Amino acid sequence: HLSSSSGLTTSNQKFCKSYSTCCSVLSDTDIIPPVLSPSRGFIRQNWDSGLPSPLPSDSFKYLSWHDIEEHDVQGNQLHCPRVRKGPSEEELFFRGEEHTLKKRKLVTDTEKWQKKLQENWENCAELNLSFQDLGDLYQVENFRRILQRLIRVEKLWLVDNSLTDLSAIRLPRCRELNVNKNYFTSFKQLPKIPQIQHLSLAENNIMTLSGISDLRHTPLESLVLKRNPCEFQESYRQQ
Repeated sequence: HLSSSSGLTTSNQKFCKSYSTCCSVLSDTDIIPPVLSPSRGFIRQNWDSGLPSPLPSDSFKYLSWHDIEEHDVQGNQLHCPRVRKGPSEEELFFRGEEHTLKKRKLVTDTEKWQKKLQENWENCAELNLSFQDLGDLYQVENFRRILQRLIRVEKLWLVDNSLTDLSAIRLPRCRELNVNKNYFTSFKQLPKIPQIQHLSLAENNIMTLSGISDLRHTPLESLVLKRNPCEFQESYRQQ
């Protein structure tokens, strides 16, 4: 069974075989309390040698679900997929985490197309891409690539992703958008959302209401601006 962080479970016998091969079951004598490493990964202390050793799951920490072999789960089957792109091969060697590298092979055009079909972002109607920890530019660019494919999404959560400008993104069917806890400073930095009904911008850095007039041409029913600097403007609710 493959479970997303939202609790969605998808059965796949092939995946179970692959997973059991990579992650062996620890015996009672091997169970040692894990500790947090400086690189933010959990490690198991080897009491015999005194040196830390990675947990069985450590080799998967930089993988997206579609990078795991022998399963056919698609993006529209997951409610909260991990989409943050992992570090480059050079960066992993620099960090001393080369054990997380997959065996590299030449990818054919057919395999690239199959991967795109498996992501299947075009058919997502409801998606939560919050808390992706986009700390590098290449991760932000990959995130934008995914957003550009969400042509049918109706409910989208992008909470706490350090986003600053999505004005180049168009979400033609989006009715509910939650971008709380980001770094937006203006309504002009929001994606194009012509069908929006519920928009939440709590805990951003919206200074003024400039650009809000663009939302007057939408069927907007609710707008949340809690904990934004614009709250201190006199009569901002009336505006």
